[in-house]
Amino acid sequence: MHVAVLGGGVIGVAAAYFLGADGHDVTVIDGAREVGADASAGNAGFLAPNDAFSWASPAVPAAVARSLLGEPTGLRVRFGLDPERILWGARFLRECTSARAYRASVAQMRLSTYSQVIQQEIERDEDIDYSLVRRGSFYLYRDARRLAEAARRSDLFREHGIEQRRMSMAEVTDLDPALDAARSHFAGAIHGVSDASGDCATFTRALAGRCVDRYGARLVLDTQIRGLVGDPDRIRAAHTTAGDIEADAFVLALGVGSARIARTLGVRLPIYPVKGYSATFPVRDPDRVPTMPAVEQSTLIAWSRFGDRMRMSSTAEVAGYDRTWKPANFTSIRDLARDVLSGVDLDHGSYRACLRPMTPDGPPILGVGRHRNLVYNTGHGHLGWTMACGSGRVAADLVAGGRPAVDLTGMHLRGWRT
Repeated sequence: MHVAVLGGGVIGVAAAYFLGADGHDVTVIDGAREVGADASAGNAGFLAPNDAFSWASPAVPAAVARSLLGEPTGLRVRFGLDPERILWGARFLRECTSARAYRASVAQMRLSTYSQVIQQEIERDEDIDYSLVRRGSFYLYRDARRLAEAARRSDLFREHGIEQRRMSMAEVTDLDPALDAARSHFAGAIHGVSDASGDCATFTRALAGRCVDRYGARLVLDTQIRGLVGDPDRIRAAHTTAGDIEADAFVLALGVGSARIARTLGVRLPIYPVKGYSATFPVRDPDRVPTMPAVEQSTLIAWSRFGDRMRMSSTAEVAGYDRTWKPANFTSIRDLARDVLSGVDLDHGSYRACLRPMTPDGPPILGVGRHRNLVYNTGHGHLGWTMACGSGRVAADLVAGGRPAVDLTGMHLRGWRT
C-alpha cells in the first residue's frame, strides 16, 4: 500500500518509520527543506511522561486574567479579534475544571508511557546518537508550599505507572552536582524518575534516513501542501505545489498546519498554535552545566543538555500564527541561565520561536474520521516529542486497520465537525 505522510516533523517521521517497517510504500511530504526543521528543532528536548498533566486546569483562568492585565506569567494571552483564537480560547477555558483536567491528564499519561516503551524499542534496534540522557528529570520549586502540592499530585502519576519522588536540594545535587550552585534558589524538587531528554531534530533526521535507506521511503521536501482532494469517504490525493500526489492512504501530521488542511475537506479540527521561545547556548564549562533536564516551575523554563549544547525554552503564548520574536522574549531565560546555569556561554546563543499545535483539552487527535483512508495524527502540543514514537506506531496500526496496543480514549476526533 502506498501511504503519504503529510508532515516531516518527528510525529510524521515516526509514523513513516513504522509504516515502512510494516511493508508499506511511504512518501513523506513537507514544506521545509529538511525534516525536523520546525517545532521538532525548537522544543525543550524533554521526553517526559511526568509532564503529562493537562495545561487546562482550574488554576489557568486566573493566570489568563493576570496575563491580560500585563503581569508576567508562564501562560500568556494576546488580545486579538481572530475568530479562530476566540473559539479555541473559549473551548480551552471550558476544559479548566478538575474533572476534565483529570480525564485529559490520564489520556496524556497513557500515550506518553506507551510512547516511551516504543521509543526504547527503536533505541535497541537503531544506532542513533541524539544526546539521550535517561536519568529522569527535575521539576524545581522555589516555594515549599507549591512543592508540597506537587508531591500530593504524585499519587495520580503513580496510579498510571509513572514514578515521582520528592527531593530536597541536597538529594538533587547528589544526582546532578552541577546544580549545587542553585541550592539557595530552590526549596526542592520532584524527581520524574522515568523522564529522559534528547535532541529531537537529530533523532528525526536520523530516523528519516533509516526510512529512506532501509524501507525505500521518499522525502518530498520544500513542497507546500495546499489541500486534500477526494470523495466524501475517501481521499484520492494531496494537492501540492509539486502537483497532486496520489496514495492509497494518508496520515495528517502537519502540526499547526493540520487544521488548515483539514478545512479543505470541510473538517474543523480544534487545533490552535501556542507559541514558545527557545534558546540554545554552547556549554563553556561542562562541570557547571547540569546533565539532567529540569523545569523551573515558577516561570516554566525548561532545559536539556545536548552534549556541548544547552537548550532552554519558555512560555506558552496564545498569539496566533506569528513566529517572530524579540530579544526581550528571552530575558527570563537568560536571567535563569545566569543564576543557575553559569557554565553556559550566553554571548553565543541562538534563538527561535516555534508553534505548538494544541487542542483545547490537551490530548492529541489520533484516529480516523469519515474519510476511512485518512489517519489524523496531530495536535500533540507540548508533548509532541514525548508522544511521537507511540503515536507513529498507532498511526501505522490504524492505516492497516488494526487495533492499536494503547487505549485511545480521549484522543479521537472529539470536537470536530463538517
